[in-house]
Amino acid sequence: MYQLLALLTGITLSVMISINGNLSNQYGVFLSAVIIHVVGSLSAFIMCIFKKDKKPLFTHSPKWIYLGGAIGVCSTVFNNLAYSHISMTSIVALGLLGQALTSLLIDRFGLLGMQKQNFSKTSIPGFIIAFSGMIFMLDTSISDSIIAVFVSLATGISVVLSRTVNARLAEKTGALQGSLINHLVGLPITIVIAIIAGNIYPAASVSTIKPWIYFGGILGVAVVLLFNVTVPKISAFKLTILTFIGQVFTGIGLDLIIGNNYSNNSFIGGIIISCGIAINLFFERRSTQNNA
Repeated sequence: MYQLLALLTGITLSVMISINGNLSNQYGVFLSAVIIHVVGSLSAFIMCIFKKDKKPLFTHSPKWIYLGGAIGVCSTVFNNLAYSHISMTSIVALGLLGQALTSLLIDRFGLLGMQKQNFSKTSIPGFIIAFSGMIFMLDTSISDSIIAVFVSLATGISVVLSRTVNARLAEKTGALQGSLINHLVGLPITIVIAIIAGNIYPAASVSTIKPWIYFGGILGVAVVLLFNVTVPKISAFKLTILTFIGQVFTGIGLDLIIGNNYSNNSFIGGIIISCGIAINLFFERRSTQNNA
């Protein structure tokens, strides 16, 4: 079930990114981030009002478990810094590579209080295939800006750190309230960044804005909520790959529906990565059956 939830997280992420992209076209990148956090905070707050089992929000320790929202803002900033310096396909691939490497370290050493995941030798073929898919998605644009390459890798690292820290907080506050705190922590940071960037006015006429572009913040709450549920139940590496599979193929489907072009490298890379994770799942199931 949790593997299906991981795929659902990727699907939700892809739809959210598409909606937020339209919001950014209207308001600009930084002001749209403020709006997303405002909508996310309000929607999570309303849902928390109807939650019967209410736990304290800001009295837990260690205090670093409240940094998930701040780290999440870093992911957005890093993506914006890399954008236009290297191709979008390479940004996605490098971000996934950063996520995968960070996930493996968390699994191996039990970082941030997560449970250690034993590495099975039968997983090696699947890992090699999955990493080959990530490498395949890279193109020659990565030679144009080494800084953008490292920034994209940092994006992937920050994504895993954010969702892991948020999950640790959710253990103490509950998944929904953890999502609320994530948005409340990120909101003032996005406001400060928008002011510093001078991006506090809409980039287009407000009268032309469609109401549905504001729903990204609600989906953001759903994404954090899903991560809060799945992070403690699935290895960090597997969660990264399953989320990516759901995200990349949903993104391609949305591009086809909208009429946008999609990257062949993304599609083929996604197929290769899917094969790698399928092989891992096959060996895991066979190992479970042999031990039963």
